[in-house]
Amino acid sequence: MSREQHPHAQAREWALQFLYQCEIEKLYFFSEAHFERFIADFAVDRSSVSYFRKVVEGVFSNFFALNEQIEAHSEHWNLSRMPVIDRSVIRLATYELLYSELSRSIIINEAIELAKKYSTENSGSFVNGLLDKIAQTVPSPKA
Repeated sequence: MSREQHPHAQAREWALQFLYQCEIEKLYFFSEAHFERFIADFAVDRSSVSYFRKVVEGVFSNFFALNEQIEAHSEHWNLSRMPVIDRSVIRLATYELLYSELSRSIIINEAIELAKKYSTENSGSFVNGLLDKIAQTVPSPKA
């Protein structure tokens, strides 16, 4: 049974990979050169680039605020203790929860899928629990 993906699912996956790579390289700001090199090296589909750029620029522009939001809602876990891939998934989804008009359920479900795909089966539950707490504090985009 195939799950239908949100139109931004592929861009979100590229964004996760880019954020992960940046964290591994200790690059905590948006670099146009790094972004363009990533697109070329991984042959990113041009249809994904716009949303991909939007979310990674957004994560880096709000990096410290996102970290504060995540740490405020994670019990017994600070960011430095989280696996890098989980941290990247959570930052990406927190950015979308706070700054996009997308449905909370789409954002959280896509984040869970990314965590399961790139991290561990347990990461899906961890990501779900933390993002659910964060989502409860964010006004509904329909409001």
